[in-house]
Amino acid sequence: MAITVLLVDDHDLVRVGIKSLLQQSPDITVIGEANSGETAITQARALKPNVILMDVTMPGIGGLEATRRLLQHDPATKVLIVSAHGAEPYPSRVLQAGALGYITKGASVEEMVKAIRSVYASKRYISPEVAQQLAFKHLNGENKSPFDELSEREMQVLIMITSGQKVSDIADQLFLSPKTVNSYRYRLFEKLDIESDVELTHLALRHGLIASE
Repeated sequence: MAITVLLVDDHDLVRVGIKSLLQQSPDITVIGEANSGETAITQARALKPNVILMDVTMPGIGGLEATRRLLQHDPATKVLIVSAHGAEPYPSRVLQAGALGYITKGASVEEMVKAIRSVYASKRYISPEVAQQLAFKHLNGENKSPFDELSEREMQVLIMITSGQKVSDIADQLFLSPKTVNSYRYRLFEKLDIESDVELTHLALRHGLIASE
């Protein structure tokens, strides 16, 4: 019996590439694709894949919030993060949200297949370079990222702001009022000691939270 997979990434070429690579494994079948967190939730509930390969940074609610909602709806959902971001705070955040695995887009085909099989078997899989970062961080008791002290919701609002989304759009997607979103926004400014969305974006860029084009 094949392991059924749902691919979630906002880049068509990435999905095509991963799907092509996975076709080399006879025990893995891609049964659906999604280009946003919202679509991923709809597709997952309709198709019921064994494993969801989820990107983190996408338009809309993104992979972190999508993972949280999927696990909230069905705790048995198996999510494997496949992200361009290997640095903190992404790994910790999505693992805390319930993802079973985390690999980077630089992973080999063999590693991706191994990760899918591990997650399918309900075993956690974290790529070596990410696992090393997490281990060193905890061993040394370090708190290098200024984002570590943010709550899950503050982190979600930060990601959406730095992706260029308006407060009204963020409010609609997170089922919050614009006033509440602005409260989170100003709380972010206070915690990070900044004064504008521009400064927030620059800070996120410096720490690898978002990629420069």
